[in-house]
Formats: sequence, C-alpha cells, structure tokens
Amino acid sequence: MKVYGDMISGNCYKIKLVASILDIPHEWVHVDIMSGGAKTGEFLRMNPNGKVPTLELDDGRCISESNAIINYLAFDTPLFPDDSFLKAKVLQWQFFEQYSHEPYIAVARFINKFQGLPEERKDEYHAKQEGGHYALKVMDEQLATTAYLVGGELTVADISLYAYTHVAHEGGFSLDGYPHVREWIARIADHPNYVGME
Repeated sequence: MKVYGDMISGNCYKIKLVASILDIPHEWVHVDIMSGGAKTGEFLRMNPNGKVPTLELDDGRCISESNAIINYLAFDTPLFPDDSFLKAKVLQWQFFEQYSHEPYIAVARFINKFQGLPEERKDEYHAKQEGGHYALKVMDEQLATTAYLVGGELTVADISLYAYTHVAHEGGFSLDGYPHVREWIARIADHPNYVGME
C-alpha cells in the first residue's frame, strides 16, 4: 500500500505512527502541501477533496480522512477494541479530536509554525487558545483516571489525539498545567515501535 502525505501534518503523522506500531509495510509518497501538491490532477483523481493523507491499497482503491485510514489499518488488531462499547468510545474521542481539539490546536500550530504568525491572522491565532486549552483540560481529566483515553490499553483514539497534542507547544499551548497529558505523551513515546514526527 501507498500512503500519500506530508509529515508536517499531524493528520499524516497518525498514519505513520499506526503503521509503525503495527509493523505494516507501506510506501510513503511525499506530497508537499505547502506548494499545492494535493491539488494536482493526479492527486485529485485519488482524493477529490484534495487533502492529505490518502491511502492507496494494492488494488488501487483509496481511503481518505486520517481517522478513517488509521481505523482501517487497526481493525482486528489490539489498537481497535472488539467490545462494541469500547469501539464507540474510540469513535467518541476521534470525533472530539476533529471537532473540539484539531480546529484549535492544529490550526494555531499552522498559523504560528508554518505561516510565521502573520499580522492578519494574529487575532485568529489568539482566539484559538481558549478552545485548545479546554480540549487539553478534558483530556487531562480523563487521563487522571485511565492510562489511555479508552481505558488501560493504547488504541487509535490515543493516536488520533497524540498527533497534535505532543506538538501543541508549537501552537502556543503550554502543557505545564496538564500533568496527566504529559505522562500519557511519555507513555506513547515509550512504545517499542514508536516513530517520531519528522
């Protein structure tokens, strides 16, 4: 299989980390999103939404959206629970990531790290801080009671949220007030098959 992505993106990093943890052979195809690499005709034929990551299977079928991809890779593995309630909890955290976490932490990171905090986006950047800290608070409260977001075992829910949380400082979010989040980050980084963000 081929993964089309750009490692500046936490959404792409999710796929890299899951593939490493599960030891899944794949070819990484770099797509430079800053220069419009996801908007070419060739890429749009695979993913009409024009976004990375995109997974191309051996038979040519494609899957887009990072959480859909990592769930596909994790089905029938320890990263995706068998129990229906726990499956729903994984999805709950993934929806939380997309609607309550990523729009604040990932966007602030992009504005600051990759755009250099331009004057015309400073107000937007500062407006992201409250929502991002609220998401970190919700995570910290959960991680005060469980080692991982869905209990005692690592799942794709953790990978979904780890991707941007572990680089939250790049968006101006200090993790000093979230001790359980910091412990969880260290726990994931200690996985024997861990791979860092490039």
